[in-house]
Amino acid sequence: MPAGTKPQGDGLAIIFSAPSGAGKTTIVRHLMDQPNLALGFSVSATTRPPRAGEKDGVDYHFLSHEEFSMKLSEGAFVEHEEVYEGLSYGTLCSEVERLWRDGRTPLFDVDVVGGQTLKSVFGDSALSIFVMPPSLGALEDRLRGRGTENEESLKERLAKSEREMQSASAFDLRLVNDQLDLALAEASDMVGDFLDQGFH
Repeated sequence: MPAGTKPQGDGLAIIFSAPSGAGKTTIVRHLMDQPNLALGFSVSATTRPPRAGEKDGVDYHFLSHEEFSMKLSEGAFVEHEEVYEGLSYGTLCSEVERLWRDGRTPLFDVDVVGGQTLKSVFGDSALSIFVMPPSLGALEDRLRGRGTENEESLKERLAKSEREMQSASAFDLRLVNDQLDLALAEASDMVGDFLDQGFH
């Protein structure tokens, strides 16, 4: 995933990445519900068609392939990735700038590669947090508990998660999600401390 353009402004950013099943999205939702942190969820752009109930500008910024390519050539993306041929996702500079103008700190819920790319663009203005399961065995139990995977796709996902866990040291902080209530409190402290330091 190539690094892109740094948005205009000098605001801060919070980046959460994790292997699938580590509980990242639950933590991100918890943080978004805390008004004292003044976070804003960064809405990604995508070329995939909207699913039932999804709204443009709320769930995603839905772009045609032509629009996505044009924005790419204009340097409009902080980061982008072609997940597979014809399906792209990315973070628009305008989305980050909008949140900064609103007085909010963008919160990114991205995959491990996206997290590393965003950190390379924002540098010390961003806090990157890697959410880890207590062990690969615990992760396997969680993924099996979802009941959404067949055995083959489960093995593939676990192998990918194991590779992603090796990237944990590239992040500023690591958060082990063993007991959810403790992980939520720890995440709030990590983000709150970073924002306090950044705005002083």
